[in-house]
Amino acid sequence: MAGSAGTRTRVLVVDDAVVMRRMLTDIIGSDPELEVVGTAADGRAALARIEQLDPDVVTLDVEMPEMDGLETLAAIRRTRPRLPVIMFSTLTRRGAAATIDALATGASDYVTKPANVGSTAEGIEQIREQLVPRIKALAPKRAPATAAAATPRPAAGGGVLSRLRAVDRIDAVLIGTSTGGPNALETVLSAITEPLPVPVFIVQHMPPNFTALLAERLDRRSGLRVVEAGHGMRVEAGTAYVAPGGRHLEITGPAGLATVRLTDDPPVHSCRPAVDVLFRSAAQVYGAAQLGIVMTGMGRDGTQGCEAIAELGAEVYAQDEATSVVWGMPGFVVGAGLAHRVLPLEEIAAAITERVARGRALTGGGAR
Repeated sequence: MAGSAGTRTRVLVVDDAVVMRRMLTDIIGSDPELEVVGTAADGRAALARIEQLDPDVVTLDVEMPEMDGLETLAAIRRTRPRLPVIMFSTLTRRGAAATIDALATGASDYVTKPANVGSTAEGIEQIREQLVPRIKALAPKRAPATAAAATPRPAAGGGVLSRLRAVDRIDAVLIGTSTGGPNALETVLSAITEPLPVPVFIVQHMPPNFTALLAERLDRRSGLRVVEAGHGMRVEAGTAYVAPGGRHLEITGPAGLATVRLTDDPPVHSCRPAVDVLFRSAAQVYGAAQLGIVMTGMGRDGTQGCEAIAELGAEVYAQDEATSVVWGMPGFVVGAGLAHRVLPLEEIAAAITERVARGRALTGGGAR
């Protein structure tokens, strides 16, 4: 049973600040499904404790003296390539840059330290809300959180896929992702070596500062031009627009003259930006002439948006469970019977380029 001896997720806490180590120990230890099996004040001690304690998950501070979080992570990955590691970083640009580097080095996810909170209790709650679900989602001994939802429903009868057939033309590609998303996006976009003849819109659950640096990194590694979306930007083919942290990304106007709209509307599924918001707005602009893709991530953001575009006849692809860091978002899409294809990560780029090219070959081009 949950929380009984031998079944709790074992966590190692690594942070050079004694106050933070105590706070994280209290937060994690207060959940009956988790236990802190040890702490470490620096990277070298962390490596020794990992060998000694064999934890299920490690929380690792980015900024530490002597051996910082990035060095420690690289050392962990040499001997424990599958051990889930959650980075702790600040909301500063420096912290964001270090976090993006850590994700590229193999970090499983990250949590940001509270900033500008009114009280210690508020800061503790912010950490609890971010950290505990991530530990549970990444724990290797867990049963899949979406097991019930991830069993595909038959599409026969009243299913969306049986009622409507996707149109041939593709005028836009939509991508939604969360936990594990930065690396997944880099894998996909770096394999697209030539500009696509359509725009790409991306929602990655991240705070401000982080998304701008993510866009810069993806831009350096892709044949697409990748930018952080700005309010009022004219949508252009061959460009990928990353939703900025803390703001919803919507598309407005006719397909050939579409522009970016950013809003501060309330979070959806506790997320801003939210995948559902992007997909629902795209449904009004591109109708069936779009391709929706949902990749690795916690929660169910994206399912309602996929339903909105699939009902119009658009195609939806989902990342498979084997290659997802967390099969939450794509698992819910598959479980809802909305996925036309379920693909391993390494096949998604080719599937995008092939589907867009096929649509243009059949229709002689499309709206920009």
